[in-house]
Amino acid sequence: MIRFTQDCLLGVEQIDEEHRYLFELLARGDALLHDGYGRDLYGDIKGLLEELENYADQHFAHEEAYMKEICDPELILQRSQHMVFRETVMEFLMRNIDGDEEQRQALENLLNFLAKWLYHHILGSDTMIGKLPPLEEWMLRENPCEFCDEYRIGVEIIDREHQRLFELVEKANRMARGWSADSGFDEIRQILQELKDYTEFHFADEESYMRNIRYEGYEAQKRAHEAFISRLEETDLEQVQENPREYLLSLVEYLLGWLIHHILHADKKIPAKEKIGNQGG
Repeated sequence: MIRFTQDCLLGVEQIDEEHRYLFELLARGDALLHDGYGRDLYGDIKGLLEELENYADQHFAHEEAYMKEICDPELILQRSQHMVFRETVMEFLMRNIDGDEEQRQALENLLNFLAKWLYHHILGSDTMIGKLPPLEEWMLRENPCEFCDEYRIGVEIIDREHQRLFELVEKANRMARGWSADSGFDEIRQILQELKDYTEFHFADEESYMRNIRYEGYEAQKRAHEAFISRLEETDLEQVQENPREYLLSLVEYLLGWLIHHILHADKKIPAKEKIGNQGG
């Protein structure tokens, strides 16, 4: 059963407690699915959906108010993701679940949606709340996309691939800042695909290394990686076409913020093989 774990903590008490309760609602649904054989679950499922709808609205309002207070640049994206959640829960509320089979199928589909959405949203978006620096701070750097020594973790293959990721982000940044009416839209699609493909390649290597050294933080890292890939897959091509420069600049800001935060607060904990060997000796 999926549970609220330490890697889901943001460090904002109210938001963390509300996320924890959303996982409790997920657990309640799971208990219904496995313990509700032989009885009509119509009232239980409707009650769960209504509580989920009301509590999510309350939580989203608190989260968005906090983001507005700290001028978080991800607020607009968060609002759109919250709207998708509301619309999906509303769709479940409108479904016909009069029969036993319809009830079990609807509940199973709801739990699958909640498990995936909660993990991906919290690890892919919410963990960045308050982490992205104001745009003017990036502008003070001569090259905000430069891979600095402070980002090295001491594992050669991971450091090399992190550096390549920063180079790809810099490529997207140059494209955005040099964008004109004559620029080709295919170039954007190409860099977006290149970013996604190389990120998946890198995460596969990093996860293989962690498995190889039996790193205890592997599962949390894997979930964070999946959430980040999911975020890249959410590219809205219509929005890209409408405002290509703005979209790319926003993406670069997010990518830099996520990569820097993830490297400094997660990847830096991954030990090199040499250190493991020394500890064992």
